[in-house]
Amino acid sequence: MPKTRLLFVLVAVFVLCILFFFGYRHWSLHDSIANRAELLSLLPADGNAAGFLDLQQLRNSPFLAQVMLWAPQPAPESDYAQFIASTGFDYERDLDRLAVALNRQAGTDSIFAVAEGRFDRKKIEAYAARFGSLKTADGRTLFAVPINGSERKAYFTFLRDDRIAWANDSSYFFQHPQHGDSQDWRDHFLRVAGTPLFVVLRQEAVSSEALAQAPGGFRSPQLAALLSQLQWITISGKPEGNILRVVIDGESLTEATARQLKDLLSGLIVLAQLGLNDVKTRKQLDPDLRQGYLDLLQSADIQQVDRGTSKSVRVILDVTPKLLQPPRKAASAADPPAAH
Repeated sequence: MPKTRLLFVLVAVFVLCILFFFGYRHWSLHDSIANRAELLSLLPADGNAAGFLDLQQLRNSPFLAQVMLWAPQPAPESDYAQFIASTGFDYERDLDRLAVALNRQAGTDSIFAVAEGRFDRKKIEAYAARFGSLKTADGRTLFAVPINGSERKAYFTFLRDDRIAWANDSSYFFQHPQHGDSQDWRDHFLRVAGTPLFVVLRQEAVSSEALAQAPGGFRSPQLAALLSQLQWITISGKPEGNILRVVIDGESLTEATARQLKDLLSGLIVLAQLGLNDVKTRKQLDPDLRQGYLDLLQSADIQQVDRGTSKSVRVILDVTPKLLQPPRKAASAADPPAAH
């Protein structure tokens, strides 16, 4: 084969390999997002909050691997160990994806969840059948199991062999509630579809006072007032190497609210940095934890986003493993010097 022809063939093969690789990446990402969209579409649209967790993706991240090295590894409680033995299911190993909706009304929390993973359906159904079962509105078998040995019950049914729907209120399975085809929910899900961890809150999902309270009991009435004017809050997390990139988005109808919130958050970050550099704080706070807080504040990027129909404040933070590392005793000025 002439050299020029051989070179042409090699270049063509190389180009085809590149196209195949990027095509595979594109379609894999498309399939992953489509699968998440299908899972989220099963959630009721009348909830106050919704969350999603892709454990399969997180398990492969260096960030989680580092955190797990530090995390305590207690033996499973006897009840859970018995559950694993009876069902063959261990959430740390077998749960892949979880979508959850919360509906809070009159002080009562109703929870509906859809989980995907590796389930031994026969074992799980045999285990649950001991506590009773009934039929759902569409003829599926609904199992009712006690929660922590109490009189309260949780209800679940298999949607398919690798997918389970679970709720603490059996009415979800009989009333055919409106599902997640609500345009508002769908729009907010799409914004964070590429992240393995996110929470979407409507304004009434949690009190602004709770969101405005920082560790240590610090409260900001001004921050609480601004947060109460937000229609939606979205929190998402995505591992990038050994950090977790967290994006918080607060959505308002007015530009004035977004601008005031951006200015206030910028000021609070400066105050927090000054507080962490205080001499008293240096003595009392674990050095690695303090540095983790400083790194977090240093990474903060506060943006104002105009989507036309809404105005948002977006805060981007990088969480390092130092924030989750077990604390070691901080050095104290009162400690005697080490002997030489």
